[in-house]
Order: sequence, then C-alpha cells, then structure tokens
Amino acid sequence: MHPLLVNDPSAPAIPVHFTTAETWADISERLSPLARGFAGAQNFEPAAGKHLLLPDAGGGIAGVVFCLDNADARHPDPFLPGKLPTLLPDGTYRFADGLPDVTLATLAFLLGAYRFDRYRKPKTVGVKLVLPPGVDGLEVSRLAEAVTLGRDLVNTPTNDLGPDGIETAARNLAARHGAEVSAIVGDALIAKNFPMIHAVGRASAVPPRLVDVTWGEPSHPKVTIVGKGVAFDTGGLNIKPESAMALMKKDMGGSAAALALAHLVMDAQLPVRLRVLIPAVENAISGSSYRPGDVLRSRKGLSVEISNTDAEGRLVLADALALADEEAPDLIVDYATLTGAARVALGPDLPPFYTQDETIADDLARLSRAVNDPVWRLPLWAPYDSMLDSKIADVNHTSGGPFAGSVTAALFLHRFVEKARAYVHFDIFAWNPSTKPGRPEGGEVQAARLVYALLKQRYGTAA
Repeated sequence: MHPLLVNDPSAPAIPVHFTTAETWADISERLSPLARGFAGAQNFEPAAGKHLLLPDAGGGIAGVVFCLDNADARHPDPFLPGKLPTLLPDGTYRFADGLPDVTLATLAFLLGAYRFDRYRKPKTVGVKLVLPPGVDGLEVSRLAEAVTLGRDLVNTPTNDLGPDGIETAARNLAARHGAEVSAIVGDALIAKNFPMIHAVGRASAVPPRLVDVTWGEPSHPKVTIVGKGVAFDTGGLNIKPESAMALMKKDMGGSAAALALAHLVMDAQLPVRLRVLIPAVENAISGSSYRPGDVLRSRKGLSVEISNTDAEGRLVLADALALADEEAPDLIVDYATLTGAARVALGPDLPPFYTQDETIADDLARLSRAVNDPVWRLPLWAPYDSMLDSKIADVNHTSGGPFAGSVTAALFLHRFVEKARAYVHFDIFAWNPSTKPGRPEGGEVQAARLVYALLKQRYGTAA
C-alpha cells in the first residue's frame, strides 16, 4: 500500500468536501453553522482549484472545501484533486462527498505528492489520505509507484543514469519481479547484428547496449514493449544548439515509460508473456561518431542513409523493433521521445500514437479518457512514405524537409515491423514544462497507465 494511504476507514481524519460553483449552495447547507459562517465571512467564491480550510471551535481544522470544475466545463480536469497535497497542512484527510470519480481523485492525490529529492534534503510529505470506500488500494498504489519509478528515471541526470544506469534500473526491476534479463554490450552488438544501435552509441565513453527483459509463461500472449533509451542526446555531429540540449537527459523517457508499464504488468501478474527491449545509448561526439551521409546496415537487412545524426532515436528503435518482430508477438508497443514535430502538432501534454489496428486505436482513444492518460491518433499517411526515399540506400531515416516529421518517423519505424499481429508507436514528450494538478513540473510517464488498461482489457486482470 502506498505510504500516503491509510487503510483504516475508522482512522481520525479531516473531511474534504468537494464542490462546484453549481453545488456550493447545497454543500454549504450541510456544513456546521460555524463552518458555514466562516465561509461567508471569508466571502468564499467557489472556482475550480480554490480551497478553504474550515475551523472548529478549538481553532483546529474541522474540514476542507475544495472546488472542482462545473459539470458543464469545457475541459474538466479529473486530476484537479492532485493539487491538495501542495495546499493542505500536515494531517490525515478523507474524501467526504462530491467526487465524480473517486479512484482518479485518489490517484491524482498520490501523484500530486511526488517529489524528486535525490540531490537535496528530502522534504517529508506530511499529508495522508484515508483510502476511500470502493477504491482498490493495491491497484491505485501500483499505478502511483509505476509513475514514480518512471519520473525518477527521467529526472535523474545522465552523470548518474547513463546507458549503464538504464541497464541497472531494468535489472533491479527484473530482480524484484523474478524476470530474466540480459544485455548485449559494446562491440558484441556488431557480432549479434545490431549495427545501428552500435553506430549511434559508439562515440560515448559508456558503451551502447541492448537490454532484454522477459517475464511470464511462454504459452501466454506475447506482448513486447520497446523503449528508447538515449541517456543523453547531443545531436551527434549535427550538434544541437544550447537551448535544445538543456533537457536531453529526458531523451530516455521512452525507456522510463517502458519500465513503468513493465512494473504494472508484472506486479499485477497479468497473464501475458512480457518482453521489454531497451536500446540504451548516449548520442555523444568523438572521432568515432557516425556521420551525416553514412549508410548503415540494419538488423532487418535494410540499408539506411543517414541525413541527420540528431535523428538517432529511430535508428536504435529500428534494430530493437526488428528483434521484437522476429518472434511475431501479439502486440508490440514502443515509447520514444522521438520528434519535436509531435510537440509542434499536439503540445507537451498530448502524445500522438500511430497504429494500423483500428480496434486498438478505438480502445486507446476510449481508455485514454477513462484513465486520464491522454493521447491522440495521428495517421500513418502512406503517400508520405516517399519522403524517405534515398538515392543510394534502401531508405533514408528522415525526410530532410520541414513537413510531417512525426508521421515520417512513424512510417520509418513501421518498415521494421511485419510479423507482429498489432503494433503501436507512441511519440511522447516525457516532461511537464510546468506544474499541473497531479503532474508536477519535471519528468513524466505518458501512456504507460493507458497501455496497462488496454492490456487488462485484452488479456484479463490476473494470471
């Protein structure tokens, strides 16, 4: 159980009354005369995100009023209760009334209490929440723990989380759940036919590697998760400007999402045979850097012309996807902080996804709203495939132009998946530029809770 949850419904706790501008009159009538009079004396005007501490006769806190979005709000935020841990004084609280979705509110409370304190004196979170009736405490704790795992990885700088650190994180998670793990490191990548992973990572002092985690019964449906693990991206010889390099510790956000999802699947004992593949590299600069104009062989056998060394993520993913596809799994999902074009199109909060499976696309759209893990489908527009034509190789890894950058990246990756029954690609940002309810500024895990919900729907909830 999450340390901020109190699994005792009789525990003394301060009630939190949820209201909207529309329901405030009814809610206030149910308060004590003292509390109602205090709210009136404060000229309290209910608006989404506002709160009011209500006193008791002894000067303590009798309760809290917290305002949600009106039912007819254009964009109601189910994570709005995630503001509470940053607003409330230390103490134990309980949700009293007025919540449309108590499970999402509980999860938001836990996610809103997140702090990354690895490099400073830890600040104890002094608020606790009595587990609300009807909420699965183990499940909501599992979700919060997975997001915390991923956020911690994204927030950790590269000097403490290089390619070797990503491997260690995967090994630690595998050990916790009894999974098998192996890694192909350095020049062994060439011998084992992962030439593009090697080429991208060979300039770094820390050797590139492919981390391979497997868990579950071989007879169960095969689900393979691929996570881009670029520990830092200088851009290579097409070096990034200073402004674009500042957040590149987060370029392994795809591996963080993959490991967060893996934790959810293994901890819940979903009846799948799970495989997690993480190509972990640093796109550094040295005399051994790969170059614009190079032609690389891929694991699949396609020759790939390099037009820009700052488009390295799709190269390491391509080799990993080719390996994943060889065993024809039921589902391949990849997560990658792949293109700035995705952020131009949809912003930081709404990752695009690409798939040719209409049923999965519909399920993801519906579940993203249900679990408040937003995504938006973009098209695998086949006519744009010609943008990747090369005059000297089978394919160019970028279009070289300003248009449809996220779409052409997805089209490139789809060339390396043929046998899998279904494939979904997520182009995530993995970062909150500013604090929002339940989503503090910093590293973020996007679309992992969503795919977990999809896997539960498709394959059942327990082994």
